[in-house]
Amino acid sequence: MHVRYTAPPRENRNDLHTLRSLLPYLWNYRGRAALALGCLILAKVSTVLVPLILKEVVDALDDPESLIIALPLGLLLGYGALRLAGALFNELRDGVFAKVRQGVVRLISRQILEHLHQLSLRFHLERKTGGVSRDIERGTRAASTLLNFMVFSVLPIMVEFILVGGILLSRFSIWFTVVTFVAVVAYIAFTFAVTNWRIQFRHRMNAMDSQANSQAVDSLINYETVKYFRNEKWELDRYDKSLAEWEDAAVKTQTSLSALNFGQGAIIAVGVTIIMILAADGVAQGDLTLGDLVMVNAFLLQLFIPLGFLGVVYSQLKHALSDMEMMFELLDRRPEIRDREGAQPLRIEGGRIRFERVRFHYNPDRQILHEVDFELSPGIKLAVVGPSGSGKSTLARLLFRFYDVGEGRVLVDDQDVRDVTQASLRDAIGIVPQDTVLFNDSIYYNIQYGCPEASQGEVERAAELAYIHHFIQSLPQGYETVVGERGLKLSGGEKQRVAIARAILKNPRIMVFDEATSSLDSQSEQTIQSALKELAENHTTLVIAHRLSTIVDADQILVMEQGRIVERGTHAELLTLQGSYAAMWDLQQEEQRQAEAAESEAGGLGDVIGSV
Repeated sequence: MHVRYTAPPRENRNDLHTLRSLLPYLWNYRGRAALALGCLILAKVSTVLVPLILKEVVDALDDPESLIIALPLGLLLGYGALRLAGALFNELRDGVFAKVRQGVVRLISRQILEHLHQLSLRFHLERKTGGVSRDIERGTRAASTLLNFMVFSVLPIMVEFILVGGILLSRFSIWFTVVTFVAVVAYIAFTFAVTNWRIQFRHRMNAMDSQANSQAVDSLINYETVKYFRNEKWELDRYDKSLAEWEDAAVKTQTSLSALNFGQGAIIAVGVTIIMILAADGVAQGDLTLGDLVMVNAFLLQLFIPLGFLGVVYSQLKHALSDMEMMFELLDRRPEIRDREGAQPLRIEGGRIRFERVRFHYNPDRQILHEVDFELSPGIKLAVVGPSGSGKSTLARLLFRFYDVGEGRVLVDDQDVRDVTQASLRDAIGIVPQDTVLFNDSIYYNIQYGCPEASQGEVERAAELAYIHHFIQSLPQGYETVVGERGLKLSGGEKQRVAIARAILKNPRIMVFDEATSSLDSQSEQTIQSALKELAENHTTLVIAHRLSTIVDADQILVMEQGRIVERGTHAELLTLQGSYAAMWDLQQEEQRQAEAAESEAGGLGDVIGSV
């Protein structure tokens, strides 16, 4: 069962549109919803008939002559049967509608997660995880609350009001209906006006709640950074400032609710008093019986007691709509990167990649790539080097189509990546990113994530190729070792080898290594280079590197500076040019010599100390 949410125009987003946005999900359960509505009506009919039977019982007991013949046993049994029927249909309504309410929540939750995965990388880089998760949590909970109040509070009051109004109009003076109608309308108008005024406090409360939660989550995610700079107090003060604003809004919400409840109670008290005066006067004049007085009183109790909760219900509905509005606004966001109409799956032949005069910027005021043009043939290893900010990693993001180029084209086997489906493009590409993030699950799960259908043997083979199998086996729990939040229980090198194993298991035609060995020590790097070299023989390989020693065997090396390719060639050719690449090579060789000298000196000092 799948629902596709269609967003109304953003500028027209209001309560009506929020309710309308909920209807497609409810439509999937229309049969059950109709059955629950039928049970609701039958329950209210049974409830409304009770005062009618009660009137007849009172009138019969008030007549001494009828009591001589027999007690009104049939009426009393009917009274009990209607009470039982009302309870039965109410429970049936609850049972039938439970599937609707929970099913709608499930559908919405599923679609929100699906939609979040479809949103662009730009959105996820700018979002605050804590705030988004809180908006989703409140929104799905609000959907359940809204349906609950609509079916169990609002609709029953409406049905009962119509039935009671019809009975009063048909059996009593029109003034009974007029007073009841005026009291109800005044009550509803007052409730709506005050609640609409109060909603500003609820909005502020929600905003501060999301902000505080986001700050708390961010500080916990960046736990080590907080500790490095001893900024626990700074984080606590930020969090407390948001909580203080939330507290102020929460207090105003509660005090204004008290004023609302008193006004509602005053309107109900005036309406009930006037109607009881009319009924008592009718009995005194002989126009009404004692049973009529009892019946009117019972009707008022049935009508005004649940109406007394309408203020709370309406307030909760407004709160629910407010919470749902944030959730549906999230669904209103259109993905920046979408498949074109009629997009076809990528046809992989060899895996040839071509960037044709590509220009790109993240923000209009800062161009990232300028006329980038190169070709990468199947089975070839191409490396891209350059200083930070030169646009190296942007090439991988454009190839994977996290973003679309501003000008030019990115082609895979002569197919523009914008003309093929994203799913097929990404199936063909495996990426080992510089910043490896793992799921808070087992090592086995994180490697198998590259191909969820892979067998245990295939997972272990990928780990062997990534030179991490023996390390995993040395752990007490082996492959079932949980890596922690974002893989924090593993070192940087261990995380990257898990990521490499995951990419190997995916076995795509095109491999992209975005500084994939940056967190490895020299020994581990040398060990894994042979695996990467073997892997590159059967794949089109793009390597984005900082350490030049890792790409000396590349078939071609591109040197980028400020978004432009300034040099290209093999390692030997670039050294001959004595340009930017040669300067970087000389600098890194000198740094390596200094590091080796320092290590050797430290080792010698250790030997001297040991001999002493």
